[in-house]
Amino acid sequence: MKKAEKKKRKKGSKQLTALREDEKEDRMLLELVQVLEDLEEQGKFVDLQICPKCKSPKVRKVGTMTGDLWGHMGILPPKLECKECGGWRGRLVLNTTNRSLSIKDVAMIKESTGLDEA
Repeated sequence: MKKAEKKKRKKGSKQLTALREDEKEDRMLLELVQVLEDLEEQGKFVDLQICPKCKSPKVRKVGTMTGDLWGHMGILPPKLECKECGGWRGRLVLNTTNRSLSIKDVAMIKESTGLDEA
């Protein structure tokens, strides 16, 4: 009976940890959106790369000596890692901007999401 209680407690603590991580991601994303809006009001436009896991803009390229020889040689796109969460490493990253979208950009987004009219 004690083992079942321990399992329930572990499961509950894992769920609380996941909720806390989600809250942290949401908070960081809201801060990022607010900063981008403030810069847009000032007339400054920026493009940022953000981590797909924690939504932090602290993304950097992985060095050649730490495991990205193919990216350094130009065979593959460079590998990136997040300094904030430390748990994400990959070749694809989310790009965000506060620039207005052109008609071409909107058409590309529409096509990639499958919202074309049949």
